[in-house]
Amino acid sequence: MFDFTVKKDFSVYENMKDPSFLKKFYKFKTVEMIKSNEIYGSSPPDLFVGRIGYPDVYIGPLVPPLLGDTGIMGTPEMWVGKTINEIVELRSLLVRGMYRTKVTNPDKGRIEQALKEIALADRFTPIDLTLKNRPAPNMSFSENSQPFGPSAPLESITVGNMHAEQHVEDAYLDTSMPASEAIVELYSKGVLVSKIQKALAAGLLGRGKSRRFVPTRWSITATDDTLSKHKLKELKQMGTIGKVELYESVALDNRWVIIMMPGQWEYESMEAWYPNTTWNSSSKEIDIGASYEPFCGRKTYAEIGGCYYAARLAVTELLQKKQAQAKVLILREVHSGYIMPVGVWNVREHVRATLNAPPSEFESMASALAYASKKLEIPVRTWIENSTMLKRHIYQKRLATNL
Repeated sequence: MFDFTVKKDFSVYENMKDPSFLKKFYKFKTVEMIKSNEIYGSSPPDLFVGRIGYPDVYIGPLVPPLLGDTGIMGTPEMWVGKTINEIVELRSLLVRGMYRTKVTNPDKGRIEQALKEIALADRFTPIDLTLKNRPAPNMSFSENSQPFGPSAPLESITVGNMHAEQHVEDAYLDTSMPASEAIVELYSKGVLVSKIQKALAAGLLGRGKSRRFVPTRWSITATDDTLSKHKLKELKQMGTIGKVELYESVALDNRWVIIMMPGQWEYESMEAWYPNTTWNSSSKEIDIGASYEPFCGRKTYAEIGGCYYAARLAVTELLQKKQAQAKVLILREVHSGYIMPVGVWNVREHVRATLNAPPSEFESMASALAYASKKLEIPVRTWIENSTMLKRHIYQKRLATNL
């Protein structure tokens, strides 16, 4: 097992707080390990399917120039508690091979077949890549998918001894099962969400000829959305929680407050991005975004993107354990220490972690918000001004009082 930890004994460590320095540091650290266009190493396993040019996209494996147990590099469920520096160090070592193909071609060609083998693998797998040129020193960052290291066009690939994950292989061999059903079944059998997302991206799931490569960004959100919707079908038939519950945590300089209120399902996720953060780098003002759904759900894609669906999955997991529905409000402050995006897993896994701790209980939403005001910097009145759920709650309470 490799020790993938940031070494703090170099004189420029303080510069690791600067995102441009951080990117340059790991760019060249990785490139120093790559001596040619031949890469031989153990894929976690991991892969990436691009979306630019759809339906003609770049597919390819993610492989570090290292042999051994690299599983942690491709398993975001294991990253809670790590710093951004540590996460970027893990992912910067993954070299992306890029091969252009049509999304309708998951069963055609050697490279397409190799990508499916990688998605099927249940553990780190040796892979030999021949790239058309030595990878350029760059890294890819996105709020939706995990970062990865240098990229180069892929010429050939050889997958070594691979042991398939049995449940994923069963779903792959079942060509009559719709992709949505396969996602739910794999999850019910304990397959990690990140593993299901890769299987969907690689075209392993779905009915026969309808199988497609799915861009990684889309496969992540599709998996979160499918699983949470499935849970909601059952939750909406259940009773509600009895008291107002508030969960809180701080991770990667993100402050989380999650409030659950008695009542029929409603859900709103709000994000406040401070200046000098990923999605608010040029403004001097805090940028607040929110996405809401009533009991009947929403028909349009969430304004705040994939984070909305990732958090909704984590919330519905807890409510399923409680066997109850609730009105759920997520308040997230993204402070300046969140210097670069590390992927939507950050939301799913940190909301999961937040909800794992015992909540504080309150008799009213007003008392819960008063408590939340001590944990968050943004005033409650500002959250209310930007929230559909809070406005509805306050208006309905006033209306009921007047009646």
